[in-house]
Amino acid sequence: MSQRIEYKYRPENLNESAPGLYKESDLKREEMILNIGPQHPSTHGVLRLEVVTDGEIVVDVIPHMGYLHRCFEKHAESVPFNQALPFVDRMDYVAAMNSEHAFVMGAERMLGIEGDIPKRVEYIRVLVAELNRIASHFVAIGTYGLDIGAFTPFLWVMRDREHIMRMLEWVSGARMLYNYIWVGGLFYDLPVGFEEKCAEFIQYLKPKLKELDDVLINNKIFVERTANVGVLSRNLAINYGVTGPVLRGSGLKYDLRRVDGYSVYPELDFDIPVGTGAMGQVGDCWDRTFVRVQEVKESVKIIEQCIEKLTKEHKRTKDFDPRAMVPKKIRPKAQDFYVRAENPKGELGFFFRTDGRSDIPVRCKARACSFSNLSVLADISRGYMIADLVAIIGSIDFVMGEVDR
Repeated sequence: MSQRIEYKYRPENLNESAPGLYKESDLKREEMILNIGPQHPSTHGVLRLEVVTDGEIVVDVIPHMGYLHRCFEKHAESVPFNQALPFVDRMDYVAAMNSEHAFVMGAERMLGIEGDIPKRVEYIRVLVAELNRIASHFVAIGTYGLDIGAFTPFLWVMRDREHIMRMLEWVSGARMLYNYIWVGGLFYDLPVGFEEKCAEFIQYLKPKLKELDDVLINNKIFVERTANVGVLSRNLAINYGVTGPVLRGSGLKYDLRRVDGYSVYPELDFDIPVGTGAMGQVGDCWDRTFVRVQEVKESVKIIEQCIEKLTKEHKRTKDFDPRAMVPKKIRPKAQDFYVRAENPKGELGFFFRTDGRSDIPVRCKARACSFSNLSVLADISRGYMIADLVAIIGSIDFVMGEVDR
C-alpha cells in the first residue's frame, strides 16, 4: 500500500523569469524535472504536468493548461443566447446535456419565464441530464480503471454507455453534442416508445452495477492502488472551491440539486453519497471513485421516477408543443446574473451581463468545475510516488475542453 512521504513545498525554487517553471540549477541534489503530457493517456486530455521528482517521489506538480482552448466565452459574446448552445456542448463534451441545462436555466431566469416551463419539459430535461450523468461517470470510472491496469471494467462500462449514447442520439439526432435543451423548451418531444426503451435499459443496468462493484471497486488490487492515496481534506477542498464528486468524496454532502433545488429535483427522491473512508482515509482516491459509482445508482432512481411521471402524470398529448415557450427574441433586461447547476464533475456556473438592448450578452463567463478541481492537484500529490500521481489525476475526472473553455 502506498505511503505518503512528507516533502516541504519550496516556492523559492520557482523560475522568476517564467512563473510556474522550475530551473534545473535550483533543484536540490537527486531531484529531476519530468514532463508528463500533453500527449499522454494518463493525463486525460492535452494537459502537461511539470513534475519535480526525487527518485520515484513527487516533490511538486505544476499543471500547464491551454492546449485545447475553446474560446467559449468570446464565442458566446458574439452570438444570441440560443445560438451559443452548440458552444456550450463543446466544453464538457462527455456531459453536454447537463451543461445545456445550466446555460438554458440562466437565460430563462433572466427572462422571468422559468416558472412557465411545462412540467413535461422539465421532467424530460432531468431524464436526459441524468442519463448523460451516468454516461459521464462511466467514462470517469472506466478510464480510471484503465489507468491503473483494470481493462475489463473499461470494456463493460463503455458497452453500457453505448446504450445511453444511442438513446440520446434517438432523442436529439446527435451522438455527443446534442443542442437538445433549448431556452424555453426542447428541440423536440421524446420519440414514441422512448420511455419504454429507457425503462428496459434501467432494468438491464441494475445488475451490471453490482458486477462493477465486485470486479473494480472492491477489487483488492484496486483498493491497494487508491486507498490512502491523494487524500483531500474537507477544509482544503472548500478552500480550493472544489465541487462535485471530488468534494463529496471528502465527506461533505453538498449537491446543487438539493442545495438550490432547481428544475423538478425537489420533487424527486434520491440520496447524496459521500466518502466515508471505508477503505482508507476520507477523501482518498477510492472514496472519490466510490462516490461516482453510488451516484450512478442514484441517477438510476431519478430516471425511474421521471419515467413514471412522464407516463402517468405528464403524458404525451397531441397538442403538446415543447417549443411553445421558446421566445422569438431572447432579450433580458439589463443586469448581472449568475446561474449554477450540478454537472457530473461539479458546479458549472455561468455569469451573464446584459444591456437590455441586445439578445447578445455583453459578458459571458463560465465557471468550470474541472478547472477548480484540477487546481488542487499539486497539494494532494506531493510526497506520493509517480505511479500514485497517475491514480490521483484519474480520480479528479476533468475534461480539458471545460478547463480551457
